[in-house]
Formats: sequence, structure tokens, C-alpha cells
Amino acid sequence: MPVNVLFSAPPALWSEYEDPLGRALSEAGIDATLSTDLPAEDVDYIVYAPNDHMSDFTPFTRARAVLSLWAGVEGIVGNDTITMPLTRMVDPGLTQGMIDWVTGHALRHHLDIDYFLANQSGAWKPKVPPLATDRPVTVLGLGELGAACAQALAGLGFPVTGWSRSPKSIDGITCLHGDDGLAKALSSAQILVLLLPRTPQTEDLLDAEALNLLPRGAVILNPGRGPLIVDDALLSALDRGAVAHATLDVFRVEPLPADHPYWAHPQVTVTPHIASETRPASASRVIADNIRRAEAGEPLLHLVDRARGY
Repeated sequence: MPVNVLFSAPPALWSEYEDPLGRALSEAGIDATLSTDLPAEDVDYIVYAPNDHMSDFTPFTRARAVLSLWAGVEGIVGNDTITMPLTRMVDPGLTQGMIDWVTGHALRHHLDIDYFLANQSGAWKPKVPPLATDRPVTVLGLGELGAACAQALAGLGFPVTGWSRSPKSIDGITCLHGDDGLAKALSSAQILVLLLPRTPQTEDLLDAEALNLLPRGAVILNPGRGPLIVDDALLSALDRGAVAHATLDVFRVEPLPADHPYWAHPQVTVTPHIASETRPASASRVIADNIRRAEAGEPLLHLVDRARGY
């Protein structure tokens, strides 16, 4: 008997996922009916990304799991009608995309490429950067993405400190945790990378007090979550030179409003939430593998801890 898989996401995603998800389910040996329209009482698994018409999961009485297409689950984790297991997306393509963005912009700032792009007038103005070994980097957040980016940066020669709320141990990374660890991690960060999830504990983490702990002239990269940063505090730090530059991929309101100060600030680079997109082919294989595991009685991967929010 086939399992019934409901694809519940914005309509534009169906055309991107229908073929790769169907193929991944078949390759995983799963006889599945995959559709955007199934009777709620017949649904076995829900592949989900937030959309306007789906917020009450109560009718899905036999659903065995909600499988999110997104790495961030702050928009769904508090939904009390989800009584079945909830998983988040941990995708090799998503991880590689984040590594590409973080290492690319870290090297851009480390090598001061913006300086050379702005000095193409024929004037010979050498500016030699330090070696990577003399440029401390801090990564806040040591989950799947944070750990991968920290290790990639360490592989380029940067001394990397990582901070997380709970203790972690990662080869080649100085791992800190707790409030005292956060202060220490910030105090050495010539380049600061934000890869924390959005939770009540992390929202507004980078406020004026935290920004004041950074070395003068630090650079901030935020491909994590917009609400980690207090925008007014960051703008103030940029205006007085305490922070040299901020490259931001995520924001409290998206798309970022056209009149937001970030767009016009000379020390801010805006990228439109492109640091780490879920790729349909690789994400479909992750979804199919979790359905295969559930059907075989194996534990689901990437389960969300409702208490922690991710």
C-alpha cells in the first residue's frame, strides 16, 4: 500500500519539487502517492514550507511526521497543533552554499577587496593584508551550518573561535559557551559570523553592549537570522567606526524595505537572503531518506527540539 505524502508549500515550489521529490522517493524504494491535494485523514507525511492556507495540523490524524523544507523552523515550532514529530532541513547542498557564502565574504573582507575595487583610477596604492593566521574569526552558533563554516575557515588558516549556548567540541576550533564564553568570543573577533537560530534567547543578542566588546574595526557577517542584531545599535557602531563593515543576508523584515538605512549605508553590503538556499534535488533526497527511515521503524533524522526551538 503506498504512503501518502502531502506537499504543503507555496505553489511556486511544487513545480521545483514535484519531479526531484518523486524521483528521490522512488530511488529510496518508497511506493508513494505525492500530491498537493490529499484528504487530511489519509496523509502519512507532510512535506512543509510555511504558506498562507496551512496552519492547523489537527485534521492530519494519521500523519507520522512533518518534514520541513527549511533549516529554520521558528515560524512553525510554536504551532501547538503539530503533535507529530517535526524535522528541519539539514541538506548537504544547503551546508555547502553556506560555506561558500561565509568563506567568500570572509576572504573578501580579510583581503580588503572592496578597497581595491574602489581604487581603480590608476593610482598605485598598495595595502597588504595580514596573513589569515593573524586574523581571528568568531562563529556564533555551532550547529550543522556553524560547525561546517568554522571548520572551513580554519582550513583556510584563520584561528577560529566558536560559541554556542551549550558545550561543543570541534577539532581545530576553540569552543566556548555560556555568557562568559560569549564575551570572550566577541572580544577577539576581527571577523564575526552569526549562524545562530532565532530563539527567545538569541533575539537581539548583538546589541550595543555586545558590539562594544568587539575589537575596533571588526567586520560582521550575518547569514543566520535578522533578529539576532539590534539594527539601530549596529548602525550606530558603523557610523562611529567601531564596526568597519557589515555584510548582511538576513533581516527582520524581508524583502528589506527600500527605505531601510542599510541600503544607503556605505559600510553595509546587502545580499537578498541567498547565502544558503535549499536545493530541490539534494533536499528531496533528505526528505525521502527520512520517510524511508520512518517506514523501516528507524529514528527520524534532524528532529526539532521543541523546548529549544530548533
